[in-house]
Amino acid sequence: MRSALVVIPTYNEAESIGQILAGLKVLDCDVLVIDDGSPDGTAKIVRGLGVEVIERAGKLGLGSAYRAGFTLALDRGYTYIIQMDADGSHQVADLARMMEWIESADLLIGSRWVKDGAIDNWSRFREYLSKSANTYANLLLSLGVKDTTSGFRIYTSALVKKMEISTIRSEGYCFQIEMTRRAISRGGSVAEIPITFVERAHGVSKMSLGIALEAVVRISAWGALRLIGR
Repeated sequence: MRSALVVIPTYNEAESIGQILAGLKVLDCDVLVIDDGSPDGTAKIVRGLGVEVIERAGKLGLGSAYRAGFTLALDRGYTYIIQMDADGSHQVADLARMMEWIESADLLIGSRWVKDGAIDNWSRFREYLSKSANTYANLLLSLGVKDTTSGFRIYTSALVKKMEISTIRSEGYCFQIEMTRRAISRGGSVAEIPITFVERAHGVSKMSLGIALEAVVRISAWGALRLIGR
């Protein structure tokens, strides 16, 4: 049985993807890139480096990319599924440390907001937005996770199978909150490992008003369902 697959969604990450993939070569894991038709040639760079890439017709969403990658990982029999960003905000050195804890929980979250976690070069607005989203999610959903929005994670395939990810509907960063909620509801254990999150040096952030609104609406709906006992 294969051990771990790193799933990396990309859209216009030509300036950073090479460095990320080079760093991952030192780890004991395979890599799969899901590219949403990047016009800057990201997929071509990935193929040139000998890494598997699935090219999709256009921007189908973060959640959709991860669902595709996770499904493939399960089909191929990987024991662990790792997700990380391609923009340089997630450090390979942090992933190496996270992998040292790989048997300690069903879901390991690389966390900015636990003790020894940190952020580098983020605006105060982005920091406020992230902290507010996590506070709101925990207030309504009582998840007990300090960084529910982190996209730097390691799942056991056994947990992902229980989560039925084909029914996960979120597409933006709310995907991470929904996955956290689903993991806990299916009996998964969660641990947070401190990381240093580094703001991207290249490209443009994918954050938008629509993505933020999706999170607010979905968290509110889940909170209402929880209130009425469903």
